[in-house]
Amino acid sequence: MAKVFDDERVYFPEDPEMRVLGNREKLAQWRHRMTGPAFIRIGRRIGYHGSDLNTYLSSQRIDPSNEAA
Repeated sequence: MAKVFDDERVYFPEDPEMRVLGNREKLAQWRHRMTGPAFIRIGRRIGYHGSDLNTYLSSQRIDPSNEAA
């Protein structure tokens, strides 16, 4: 599967690439509910490893051909 995010980069909620997952408020809700992609705290800032974002996106993949009818 193609990678959307650079595995070696740390992304922040305000980065334009993060819009793939939703807006900043949605990311904050996911963190509060402990759902969504893994994140790190850097002081008061929140960051996301690119590899964690790619893993999260891969886990959300649905293959319609494997769904029960």
